[in-house]
Amino acid sequence: MVDVPRLLVAAPASGQGKTTISVGLMAALRATGRTVGAAKVGPDYIDPGYHALATGRPSRNLDAVLTSPGLIGPLLRRAAEVPTPADVTVVEGVMGLFDGRLGTDGFGSSGWVAAHTRTPVLLVVDISHLANTVGPLVSGLAAADPGVQVAGVILNKAGSSRHADEARRAVERTGIPVVGVIPRDVGLHVPSRHLGLVPVDEHDRAAAALHTVAGVVADHVDLDLVLTLAGTAPELGCPAWDPATAVGSAGAARSTSGAPVVAVSGGRVFTFRYPETAELLRAAGCRVEFFDPVTDQALPAGTSALYLGGGFPEVHAAALSHNRSLRSQIRAAVDAGMPTVAECAGLLYLADTLDGRPMTGALAATGAMHPRLVLGYRDARLATDSVLGPAGTTVTGHEFHRTRVTPSAGTDPAWLLSYDGSPAAPDGFATDPAGVGRASLVASYLHVAWAGHAHLATSFADAARDFAGTEVPVPMAAAEPPAPLDPAVADPLHHHGDEEVADDLVDLAVNVRVATPPAWLAARLREGVGQLAAYPDVHAARWAIAQRHGVDEHRVLLTAGADEAFTLIARSGLTTRPAVVHPQFTEPEAALRRAGHTVERIMLRADDDFTLTDETLSCATQSTADLIVVGNPTNPTGVLHPRAALERLTGPDRLLVVDEAFLDAVPGERESFLRGTQRDDVIVVRSLTKTWGLAGLRIGYVIAAPLVVDRLRAAQQHWPVSTLAAEAVLAVCTGPARAEAGRAAAQQLVQRDHLARRLDAIGVLAIPGAAPFVLARPGAGVRELLRDNGFAVRRCDTFPGLDASWVRIAARDLVTTDALVTSLQSVLRPAEEAAHV
Repeated sequence: MVDVPRLLVAAPASGQGKTTISVGLMAALRATGRTVGAAKVGPDYIDPGYHALATGRPSRNLDAVLTSPGLIGPLLRRAAEVPTPADVTVVEGVMGLFDGRLGTDGFGSSGWVAAHTRTPVLLVVDISHLANTVGPLVSGLAAADPGVQVAGVILNKAGSSRHADEARRAVERTGIPVVGVIPRDVGLHVPSRHLGLVPVDEHDRAAAALHTVAGVVADHVDLDLVLTLAGTAPELGCPAWDPATAVGSAGAARSTSGAPVVAVSGGRVFTFRYPETAELLRAAGCRVEFFDPVTDQALPAGTSALYLGGGFPEVHAAALSHNRSLRSQIRAAVDAGMPTVAECAGLLYLADTLDGRPMTGALAATGAMHPRLVLGYRDARLATDSVLGPAGTTVTGHEFHRTRVTPSAGTDPAWLLSYDGSPAAPDGFATDPAGVGRASLVASYLHVAWAGHAHLATSFADAARDFAGTEVPVPMAAAEPPAPLDPAVADPLHHHGDEEVADDLVDLAVNVRVATPPAWLAARLREGVGQLAAYPDVHAARWAIAQRHGVDEHRVLLTAGADEAFTLIARSGLTTRPAVVHPQFTEPEAALRRAGHTVERIMLRADDDFTLTDETLSCATQSTADLIVVGNPTNPTGVLHPRAALERLTGPDRLLVVDEAFLDAVPGERESFLRGTQRDDVIVVRSLTKTWGLAGLRIGYVIAAPLVVDRLRAAQQHWPVSTLAAEAVLAVCTGPARAEAGRAAAQQLVQRDHLARRLDAIGVLAIPGAAPFVLARPGAGVRELLRDNGFAVRRCDTFPGLDASWVRIAARDLVTTDALVTSLQSVLRPAEEAAHV
């Protein structure tokens, strides 16, 4: 039997950095050209997603409670040998080193797995709040169980070299080597979702974050020593787990020709499933096909059974809801008796509604978010005969959810659950809609690791085989009259994106990045409420903006959003012959017209992707305008103009106003006039409302020559900027806030590029740009049809230079974008078909 070099990364407690360092080790070792296996102690689905990204191969869960003690070694060997033998295998632990199932004195813990498989432990210790004390801590953990070998230590979050040296000496006095010291670093920065990490398939910047943390680990950890320690692991002494062996001779006897198709939910929403589930179904004679409930409008051809796994559908309920054709097909399939197993997210997807959004309606129940997290192992027994086996079949499962499902009609339960000695209680749904004599649908919150219960796979495969060939009625879409075009807007220059949205629509019309300010910013604003008795004092906020951009404080004027800035420019006597470069945000021209000015329009052309060509610049320089307004990146085109091109719009006795309201969404704020030498003939307008979710607070600023600022201030009313707005400025100008804004800009760029690529793939013109939105041209009337499908996008016939064939689409998370494109395809297809008739 081939040796399995391996290490188990553990910690004294949760939150010490196990996942960051485990994933970083995997990626860093792989970057050296080695093949790396991965495994995870416990039932977690999310961390293994990052393992797979780091190693390029499946990660295996080592959970003695969900499977059995006898399967831990075989599953570990499978992680090390499939699809190819690994040079080293990294196992990520769970919680603290000796924390297992409650009431079992550590059974199934990281320490238990390490002792059971004789895997050396690499201990990660967060030393941000200790130094010399780390020595006794490590010594105590190393001596706690003679079967657990603590082979090395990684010190995490060292504050300085002196701090690191003190902690290193303390550990080395125990005789255990320090393998590396990680300084305080953002590392693998991923947001939390209920508990733990966001699934890797949902995280737009996962690959970039992985590259960062791999570099940190490679720079600060002795990888050669890691490999040496892994090589000290003794032989596992067991064969690898094998799905064909698990299903037995009955599975081997089944022919793969004409194998029934089991459709398994996947994509960015349904990310929770153990790899052994699909492997067992294949071994039992099935063909497994994955589908995405957000983007696929039909089940895979020939589907004979459905497996709907876990995930976070409550986060993407709108995206799931808008795929009406697939929802209808799945309901028809379930009603026809198609064998269906739904776990957690799958249960919610089969309900009538989820947080008020229509789902498939295959179950008479409603789902909704709940403030309490349900988490823990469950002993389960099938309550009735079903596609998973006869009544009384027992398994051990796991629950992890923060939603509740309320049945709207009486149904049989799927399982009888108990835990910690509690009496068995009914749970889930088991239905027989086609009257076949056993439940064809089993839906509950229970996650089951089929590796420990292979009989579930063989029973489900038999049910799929029995159903194969059954005709499923194709649901007919109700005929709907074409949506009438919206009436013309009375005053196009005063039309804004918020007028497009409604409670029942997915908002892709308004370009505010987040629905609510970040928690830390909201807390800061709540604290500021105590200052409301006094009149606003904006001096500190103005100084913070000046420091933020490295300009003199006298160049800064705070305003009630960018809109007020344009009103001040129009009323301050700075211009008598203004011009606006269009297409452009309409408020500057509207403000100039309200002030009685005649406005010249400098038009950019679609044929040039709305860029400033030499021809356009030549015409603009010959204009008699004494003030020209241009956006950068321009709203609604998203085009980021080179600063050098914009400088050609300046001239003797002419001011250039650059609307940079969206430039903080451009990584590095390149092409900004606030970088480098400040020009006295340029007025820069900025907004803080978009990035920080502060549209209701109205906060922006102008940076210009002191004399210009004085003219603008003279036209401004008293106290235009509120106390809370000034407090928001102070909050978002801090170093951590600026770092967060930088990460947000990088994420928005990924989202924008994804939207542009998806539009291009279906033949919809998308203008190249850098803003957190895309100007697209799907055709006249499409916007109205998208509203019928539940999506609000910004109409563009109110922008000078555009017509009703254009729409502006805000870039959101990738799941929402995929749902929009699926809807857009369904809208465009009838038009294409009609064109060919």
